[in-house]
Amino acid sequence: MLLKKSRFSFSKFIYQSLFKPWQQMDMPLFILTVGLTIFGGLMIRSTEINQGLYDWFWHWMTGIVGVCLALVLARIPYHNWLQFHWATYAITNGSLIAVKLIGSSAKGAQRWITIFGFNVQPSEFAKIFVIITIAALLHKTTAAKIDRVFYVLAFIAVPWLLVFLQPDLATSLVFGAIVLGMLYWANANPGWLLLLISPVIAAILDNLYKPGWIAWSIAMGIVAWFCIPWRKFGISAIGGLAINLLGGELGAFAWNNLLRPYQKSRLTVFLNPNQDALAAGYHQAQSKIAIGSGEWWGWGLNQGPMTQLSFVPEQHTDFIFSAVGEELGFIGCLVLISALCLVCLRLLHIAQTANDNFGSLLAVGVLSMIIFQMTINIGMTVGLAPVAGIPLPWMSYGRSAMLTNFIAVGIVESVANFRPRRKYY
Repeated sequence: MLLKKSRFSFSKFIYQSLFKPWQQMDMPLFILTVGLTIFGGLMIRSTEINQGLYDWFWHWMTGIVGVCLALVLARIPYHNWLQFHWATYAITNGSLIAVKLIGSSAKGAQRWITIFGFNVQPSEFAKIFVIITIAALLHKTTAAKIDRVFYVLAFIAVPWLLVFLQPDLATSLVFGAIVLGMLYWANANPGWLLLLISPVIAAILDNLYKPGWIAWSIAMGIVAWFCIPWRKFGISAIGGLAINLLGGELGAFAWNNLLRPYQKSRLTVFLNPNQDALAAGYHQAQSKIAIGSGEWWGWGLNQGPMTQLSFVPEQHTDFIFSAVGEELGFIGCLVLISALCLVCLRLLHIAQTANDNFGSLLAVGVLSMIIFQMTINIGMTVGLAPVAGIPLPWMSYGRSAMLTNFIAVGIVESVANFRPRRKYY
């Protein structure tokens, strides 16, 4: 019997070399993030078109680098991060310590390290390594037992404190959102998570309304009684009450001794928007006016009066959403928010279909990071959250933030890419 000669197929070669290695990737997630990056560059260009600046170009160049990184990471088995998670943890803490020693300062904070002429913000990349660390700590033993929760918090406290002392309150809040989201996914009792954030609420109430602080502390004592297993002699209830009473006092101490003046003004202006509309509240006041003036369809790209005349400060970074609202109106904002929500839905889908707990936790960590940043950024531009300096993912200008987001996408795409192959998607 004569065997047929195998024929070289160019189309098969292209498929095997260019497409097959990524065929399990979540393409909707990848396309959405690339689309948001392109859209972000267009809006940044609109905010600076009359100033002769080219941040939009660097936004896109950084995005191209980010896309390449994401594609490379999608081909690397995500289990490799598990093998080196202690190394990444050490690198994270080392880079954050280096910021305090040799970092450069701007706007009252020391957050950057200059590398080959570029300012790199290690706290941005630390978000990814915190996600990897928590996933590694919880992938075998869940957070169903309270001692495991404390075990995770003990390790995360180190990078969190280093970021908080820069000071970078915004990124430290992102750390908190990541921890809460991943602990919840790892079966932590929701009551424990409420108790974790309760001292922060107690600190706010202590400064706003003393009776509310006392009532909240008592309520948290009751929650602790039902949720924490140490009920003998009322230890759990007393502990919940004491932590919240202490949280109120520590909040007063932090207000008077730790928070910078600009951080205080952001909080007070949020509580009373008309208090200082021409100084501390100027950003938020102008942002709300710009978004409101866009009405349904907006003024048109490159046509918004407040955007083109630079009435809204930092519009190419933290307040990019106000440019969307003014120039593309309510419909443009709705499309942008819908795209970001679709990104979150794809991340949730990957977390639910991951091959193991480690991959699932990685996806949930990235999901928690994106949801929190999206919510706070949009909230602060419309007056529903204090100004916190948190960028809008893939939209705001910021090279470290952009690369961080694409690295996160690359790791999650690796989780998707190395799932068992499904016949139907």
